[in-house]
Parts: sequence; C-alpha cells; structure tokens
Amino acid sequence: MIEICEVGPRDGLQNEKKLVSTETKVELIQKLISNGIKNIEVTSFVNPKVVPQMADAEEVLNRLPNREDVRYGGLILSYSGLERALRTSVDFLHVTTATSDAFNLKNAKRTVNQSLDELTRAVQDGIQAGKGASGVLGTAFGCPYAGDVPVDDVLRAAESLLKAGCSEITLADTTGMANPAQVKSVIASFIAAFGDDLSLGLHFHNTRGLGLANTLAGYESGVRRFDSSIAGLGGCPFAPKAVGNVCTEDMVNMFYGMGIQTGTDLAQLIETAKWLEEYMERPLDGMLMKAGIA
Repeated sequence: MIEICEVGPRDGLQNEKKLVSTETKVELIQKLISNGIKNIEVTSFVNPKVVPQMADAEEVLNRLPNREDVRYGGLILSYSGLERALRTSVDFLHVTTATSDAFNLKNAKRTVNQSLDELTRAVQDGIQAGKGASGVLGTAFGCPYAGDVPVDDVLRAAESLLKAGCSEITLADTTGMANPAQVKSVIASFIAAFGDDLSLGLHFHNTRGLGLANTLAGYESGVRRFDSSIAGLGGCPFAPKAVGNVCTEDMVNMFYGMGIQTGTDLAQLIETAKWLEEYMERPLDGMLMKAGIA
C-alpha cells in the first residue's frame, strides 16, 4: 500500500500569486479527505511577510474537522514556527531544512548547521508537547545555487533529526534536479546508514519532467511514502524555476495501472483537481484531468 502525503494545501499554494481564502483552503482539504487522503500537509508556520499565502495557518487548523483517521501536518523552519504550531491542533511537525548552505541561507537566513541546532531543539520540545515530528531534507538531490550536494551531508542532517526524535525522514528534490539512477543510489545509501526500518519518504518536483520517473525509482527501491500535490500545483518561492510537485492524481493513476493500492478514489481526485483549476483561474499541470482515465 502506498502512503500519500498530500502537500497541495501548503507546497501547492504557497507560491501562487492569487491569494487563496481560508474557506477555500479548508474546502480543498475536506475534498482531499473525502477522496481518501489521510495524510495532509495543511499549512506552514513561517513568516507571513515572506510567504503571505500561509498567514492564516492557525485559522485553517482551527476550522478543520477533528478526525482520528486523518493526520494534519504543518511545516516549520524555526523555533518560532514551533511556538506557533504548539498553539494549534496540528498532529505532525514537518521540520524542514535544506542540506545545502547556499540554499538554506536564502530560504532560512542561516547555514544548515545553524538550522539543525535550532530544529533539533524544536523537535525535542515538540515531541514533549505531544506532537509527532517528521524531518524533511530539502535539496537532497542537488542545489540550484551550489550544484551537487554530497550524500554524506544529507545523511548527517538526517542523523541529527533522527537523534532528536523524528520518527521519519523525507528527502525533497526541491527544484527537480534528481534522476532515477540518483534516486536509487541515495536510497541505497540511506538504507546502508540507517537500515530498512527507517520510515523514508520522497518529495519530488516535476521541474524537468522526471517527477513520476523518480517516484517509480523510489518505489522500486522500497520506498512506500510519497509527497504529491493535487493537480500538480506547487513551487518554492526561493527555488528558481521550480514548478509543481508530482501530481497526486497522475501518481495514483500510475500505481493503479500497476495494480498497487493507494486507498484513494481516482475519479474523485480528478474532480477535485478540476475544481481547483477552475478556482485558480489558470491551467494547472496535472495530465490525467485533461486526458481522463483510460
């Protein structure tokens, strides 16, 4: 069974010029739940002056239904983000740093080691407060400013977050630089370092058209948890030329064709994608909502 972490309400919307209302965000999340999605990154606790689309993080969580079968995640980049998150009902802290100093200085105004020092404390305090913690490592497959990121740097960052108490790690291809052979190599390095029991997830962008190919490479390497975004929406304000995430309904269709279960309703996902495209008032990247189910 594939576990989908739907990031559309956060990563999907954060770079959009059209300001999305709180009501629409909540409606989108409710539609995704009804489509069978049980793990959703609903917002991020970041500076609203820098990412105004996420300024209503607390209000979004306040309006969401309390569901024991649904996990709500929120991204944090700093201890101040943790303090905001702890005042909400968010279930999981998606504790995020890049693994490239060049990118992290632009994204979080600090080096990777500085971020890790702050975030390990945030993980420990968040767990003590009753929240789950997931470590998300950006630029894990390459940096748009510095180029290659040594896998040892990614492993060291993962080790710091795991020692702090994170129960899982997600490797993020922030600007779509990965290729399938590289994905398999990095996953092999992670398994060698941490064993098969590590809960490892993958987060791909489709910047260079390899999102689904990289997803398949991850699956063939044993990964079963993947981030994706409804209608292929997405992009990072600090990542040049980054386009949308792997499209949720397109990914579900790929796995469905392979006979692999995702626990979702593909037809309903397509309808949600069409609804979102109509609301955004521009063509979105998802393919299946244009071509239909074969």
